[in-house]
Amino acid sequence: MSAKLIKGTEIREEILEEISSEVTEIKEKHGKVPGLVTILVGSSPASISYVTLKIKTANRLGFHEIQDDQPDDIAEADLLALIDKYNNDDAINGILVQLPLPKHIDEKKVLNAIDPDKDVDGFHPVNVGRLMIGGDEVKFPPCTPAGIQEMIIRAGVETSGAEVVVVGRSNIVGKPIANMMLQKGPGANSTVTVVHTRTKALDEHCKRADILIVAAGVPGLVKPEWIKPGACVIDVGVNRVGEKPSKKNPDRMVAILQGDVDFDAAKEIAGSITPVPGGVGPMTITMLMKNTLKSLKFKLGLN
Repeated sequence: MSAKLIKGTEIREEILEEISSEVTEIKEKHGKVPGLVTILVGSSPASISYVTLKIKTANRLGFHEIQDDQPDDIAEADLLALIDKYNNDDAINGILVQLPLPKHIDEKKVLNAIDPDKDVDGFHPVNVGRLMIGGDEVKFPPCTPAGIQEMIIRAGVETSGAEVVVVGRSNIVGKPIANMMLQKGPGANSTVTVVHTRTKALDEHCKRADILIVAAGVPGLVKPEWIKPGACVIDVGVNRVGEKPSKKNPDRMVAILQGDVDFDAAKEIAGSITPVPGGVGPMTITMLMKNTLKSLKFKLGLN
């Protein structure tokens, strides 16, 4: 029997409706709405596409949204000054600098310049530290890991005492989701193992997992025989493996996307699984919006 599909597209809509309701209520009671600024340096098509989706989502939710486009050759000092301006803007609750940045700009310096209490991406060292401590210290969990945890909770997967194996050790997904799953609290209390492409007997580790989170960036890395029957499989990988004609416009080519898991075979073994696309991907921007709302609520003392 095929696994239950954990669809990020559906969960995203549930969460966005919840955010929209909260925004309306806060506006009525306090006269405030979440403020989000997105700073885009340069004209990368991929970055423009991603930022456009963020803007569209923020506007849909009734946020105060600012799109601040800057040229490729902006001086690092000028970009830092721009961030400082928004750090001191009371109408802005979240600051997002779209990555990657041009080579002449130090990304670490830029990300560290953002006020940790407006760092809705959760990348500032202060927020990484808060995440490590856990509990009430956490303000803004990184968006993709937060989306993963939300999907697991809403799919009704038991996490307390579960064996969780995380494949991948990136600062954006692997390390933070591992830390989040071992904390005390809902959607956590798990026993966590972190593995990666250099791990010996990688398949044996994966076979133990009640919850298998794969974020290695290697198409088809996890084979069906690596999956414990009935396990929850979260595939974070989005790998371009070719092109095909668009269904809507056959003259236009679109990317063929594949996850880090052999989906067609894995779905016959797993108890639940995320598809690619339509799984984890839609959750990232959703959790960015949730973090921006949280930032306003912290400011108003509503958390």
